[in-house]
Amino acid sequence: MSSLVRGGICRPFRSLKCISVAIFTLCSIILVLLYKGNINWMSLKPKNKVSRTATAKPSAQPVSTCSFDSLSPEELLVFDSLKDVIFWPETPSLKSDSSLNDTSDPRRSSFTILPRSGGGSWRVGDQLQVSITIRDFHGRPKKSGGDVLLARLHNSTFHAGVAGHVVDHRNGSYSAFFSLLWEGRAQVEVVLVHPSEAVTVLQKLTEEQPDRIYFNSLFWSGSVSETTTCNVCLTGTQQKFCDYSDLRTGEPWFCYKPHKLDCDARISHARGGFRQNLKPTEEKLFQCDVNMKVSIPASGPENIDVLPNPKVQKINVPIYKHGNRMTFKTRPSGYYYKGAWQALDGTRVHQFNSRAISQCLEGKAVLFYGDSTVRQWYEYLTNSLPGLKEFDLQTSKQSGPLMALDYVNKILVTFRSHGPPIRFASSSVSQLQYVANELDRVIGGSNTVVVIGVWSHFSTFPVEVYVRRLLNIRKAVARLLNRAPGTTVVVRTANPKEMTLYESLTNSDWFSLQRDKILREIFRGTKVKLVDAWEMILAHHLPHKLHPDSDILKNMVDVLLSFACPLADIQL
Repeated sequence: MSSLVRGGICRPFRSLKCISVAIFTLCSIILVLLYKGNINWMSLKPKNKVSRTATAKPSAQPVSTCSFDSLSPEELLVFDSLKDVIFWPETPSLKSDSSLNDTSDPRRSSFTILPRSGGGSWRVGDQLQVSITIRDFHGRPKKSGGDVLLARLHNSTFHAGVAGHVVDHRNGSYSAFFSLLWEGRAQVEVVLVHPSEAVTVLQKLTEEQPDRIYFNSLFWSGSVSETTTCNVCLTGTQQKFCDYSDLRTGEPWFCYKPHKLDCDARISHARGGFRQNLKPTEEKLFQCDVNMKVSIPASGPENIDVLPNPKVQKINVPIYKHGNRMTFKTRPSGYYYKGAWQALDGTRVHQFNSRAISQCLEGKAVLFYGDSTVRQWYEYLTNSLPGLKEFDLQTSKQSGPLMALDYVNKILVTFRSHGPPIRFASSSVSQLQYVANELDRVIGGSNTVVVIGVWSHFSTFPVEVYVRRLLNIRKAVARLLNRAPGTTVVVRTANPKEMTLYESLTNSDWFSLQRDKILREIFRGTKVKLVDAWEMILAHHLPHKLHPDSDILKNMVDVLLSFACPLADIQL
């Protein structure tokens, strides 16, 4: 098989926890004082505190429609502008008598390397085009598009790799384009992630079962406790509900009201479970080693030899036409060579050892906000720097807040998860904060690095939910950069991952791809830096994982640190 395919309930706060949180806040302020000698003390004045129970009012009945149907006019305008970005070709409908044999079969499909335009030998700087034909299990060419395909070009000897760009011609054929970036052998790899019929099922799930992932909250007062279901929307009963929507951002969140307790008795948030409601014919569309993340064979040679090209000064930007609908201008964000990521946006990516990391981050605060994919970066730094010691805040290791401090080098590193929907085991509601609100509390400046990674936990919801979240974060980033323009803000993109039936229905690469496109478009034109996790995992020979292996992780953190210290005189 190809290398691309391998791939409790919280109790009420005790006094110790309150003390820990207070210490966390105090230490953070002290560290900032060390970084800035001219602090604007007015900015430290406490803001009007928004009560979490202010919106927790019981209603006569739950909402009849999901909250994502109530986008503001501004949000609707942005969402309309994103429709072309996330456009997906129409996929085949599934009938009651549909057969697996009529669906896309990766092993009977094939790809063909097309000759070089103008003839002659392939050289560095050229664009390689590959034609892909999808066939069903009978061997018949498909007549429609919508299959989910990934492609990469690689060389195992040089530990080189680059992601390909796939164009859907909507007739069962596809093209993949690659930039030739190194001399020597270059091998093509194409993978069917999902047949188009599986995309039909995923779209149906989002439309009909957006609450298939649900959450629980514990309500507690004295000797009485109750647990109820929570979500972005609640439907189906006449039970009263509590509205916990955020007053500042408008982010919606609801819980069914306990029978015996008030809404303000809520103390914890946790993932609840997953409702799987698939027909047998639909479930067959998500089979590992059959039609999910399976390599497509070549109909001829699967590799080419690339010669040097002394005339090439920069990588050309290919233009791809997609039918008559849209024109693509694209190039890879970077590639691997000798196992190290080479950026193509002008960023010089350093290779950081522990000493270089300490030099880079000396006198800096690195603040991570988001899901577990950026918490992994926080953990990487705490494991890489001997002098960076974690302070036990008596909080959840999943959701945080977490804090590590190197007092000698004046380095502060923190992590806090984003607000609901977050699928962690259990979190205190007092610690469930929205990223936009947290960013408004950041003083910022040239010694502050803010890292944001918000995508994975939004997969099961319609994209409107994600659009609203990112718009709120984008506005908060703009406010931060306006008051502290020297702040470095880095956003981590989505990435492909390992697939099972459960993962496909809750966090498929197709869901991630849609959200990745939205994230890039919403932050396009801003002064944030992107770590392209999608291409960095796709281009690498290691298996696709939600939390990538150490080699890929190091390259991601190297890119992050290169943004933080672009001109630093560091000893590598």
